[in-house]
Amino acid sequence: MNAPSDAALTAYLDEALPAEQLAEIERRLRSDADLRDRLLTIIGRQDAGLHSLGVIWRRNRLSCPSRDELGQSLLGVLEPEADAYIRFHIEVIGCGYCAANRQDLISVQQGQRAAADQSQAARRQKFFQTSAGRLRSPS
Repeated sequence: MNAPSDAALTAYLDEALPAEQLAEIERRLRSDADLRDRLLTIIGRQDAGLHSLGVIWRRNRLSCPSRDELGQSLLGVLEPEADAYIRFHIEVIGCGYCAANRQDLISVQQGQRAAADQSQAARRQKFFQTSAGRLRSPS
């Protein structure tokens, strides 16, 4: 693997790379003093307020869909083009932020389903208990 670019190191600092790339850069930083020096230079530029348009774009997550859009995608009510972009953004680009946000929405959705199932079971039990002995047998 070639040495990571400054853009990749900046994304590393923002934790905006897929887990495999983050781990690879971390591994290389442990053994490469020149790479550590480059990373320190990038950190110094950021601390001094020197930002590129790309850094601002990534840091403010301007290409990330909103949580509402992620939820609409999960429900299957989003326009096909927007849904395709979200899948591309998460699966191909590897945006960890959006993948985690989507996973959180899935967990919330599963919790709501479980609560609804419990509520339905409780209602059925209540109906059964209140009607026991009151129903006539067919003659």
